[in-house]
Amino acid sequence: MELPTHKRLMIFSGDAHPELAQEVAAHLGMKLGEVTFATFANSETYARFGESVRGCDAFVIQSMCDPVDHHVMQQMIMIQALKLASAKRITAVAPLYPYSRQDRKARGREPITARLIADFYEVAGADRVMSVDLHTGQIQGFFNVPFDHLTALPLLADYFAEHLDLDDDYVIVSPDSGGVRLADKWVEHLDQFHGLGGQVAFLHKQRRRDQPNVSRTGAVVGDVAGKVCVLVDDMIDTAGTITDGAKALKEAGAGAVYAAATHAILSGPAIDRIKNAPIEELVVTNTLPVPSEKKLDNLTVLSIAPMIAETIRAVFEEGSVSELFHGENQP
Repeated sequence: MELPTHKRLMIFSGDAHPELAQEVAAHLGMKLGEVTFATFANSETYARFGESVRGCDAFVIQSMCDPVDHHVMQQMIMIQALKLASAKRITAVAPLYPYSRQDRKARGREPITARLIADFYEVAGADRVMSVDLHTGQIQGFFNVPFDHLTALPLLADYFAEHLDLDDDYVIVSPDSGGVRLADKWVEHLDQFHGLGGQVAFLHKQRRRDQPNVSRTGAVVGDVAGKVCVLVDDMIDTAGTITDGAKALKEAGAGAVYAAATHAILSGPAIDRIKNAPIEELVVTNTLPVPSEKKLDNLTVLSIAPMIAETIRAVFEEGSVSELFHGENQP
């Protein structure tokens, strides 16, 4: 008797952002696997795969956009269905890790929901998890299975280097002191790959402890007068932080303000705030779907699909993920 030694790659998508998954599959020269979804009368979710998955290396892509809880549960159900159908290895691909901002207890009697999500993935049957630009790197420590951390930093930074007339007088700005390391990595990338040696600044920000998603931007720490400033963050939700930061930079004498973020959540008042903010251009990726009504004239959406596809290829072929990013994917 001879046992087969070939590996079979299959990619599946939830219903949150199938366009991204289709682009990932196309980049690999594949088609998405067949899966059927339904919703019972009481709102429970159902999923069934339409082809054999026995022995395959399965990747389940799901973008955690609104409604987040539904999309989280749908991905968990897909993972468990694959496990029960004898898939050999299951990798959960969540371009935006759900509940990533609930990664610690800031006050008494609060949950650490990011850890709970990690438990969900493992109990459902995920053998590996993949995500892009975690809100905090410590989330990787919540897992007992391999975690592949991707970063959109090269994609975003290269865009600005190629489309803006940057010189050594530019400033990468973090919207708070906690993001200074990210701003440093931007400057390091632009210096190493484009020969541009800029500076780093940050904004003094205070969050309301009694209200989520509410903050106040104070002083600018760093020299921004007359300079091109690029505000960088991992996500834009209600856009309060990024737009208040842009206004503070202009008040401090910045010549022009641009902004970049990996995850364009764009909830509630975000679009109106961006419209009225002194931001020349906002550059994001398509880790989450950006509907047509939210596509502003100064909003540029870059595709993260080739990066996810190459990471899937590396994992499938047992290659190095860190080498794809030259080590820049370490939080």
